[in-house]
Amino acid sequence: MKVLNILSTGYRATLEEQDDTVLWISQAMKRAGAELDLLLRASTVNYVVEGQRVVPLSIGARSQRNAPDVHAQLRDLAGGGATIFLLREDLELYGLLDRPRLGEVRLIGAGGLPGLLSAYDQVWHW
Repeated sequence: MKVLNILSTGYRATLEEQDDTVLWISQAMKRAGAELDLLLRASTVNYVVEGQRVVPLSIGARSQRNAPDVHAQLRDLAGGGATIFLLREDLELYGLLDRPRLGEVRLIGAGGLPGLLSAYDQVWHW
């Protein structure tokens, strides 16, 4: 069974969990042998931008220094055989089309979305 995970809410629970929960479960499923790919939409397209860094969060004397590295999570997921898709229009909307990004991603236009979705047995939208 081929599954396409669509992730469209960026940075959800990343401070509490110190990773993106959908990327985490996608990695776990891929490592367990699932045929799984990923489509990043909306604010999650920022995950592929090179040179991201999250500064520590400080509240009073307490500092959270273990920031999530979602870029590395994506790189690992792609390295494990998952294909990562981005919509060109989302990159344009967020002003990221010309920014250096993870080399393992595939750009598609919105017109290619129906064909992409039909190539999978199941599509999960998070």
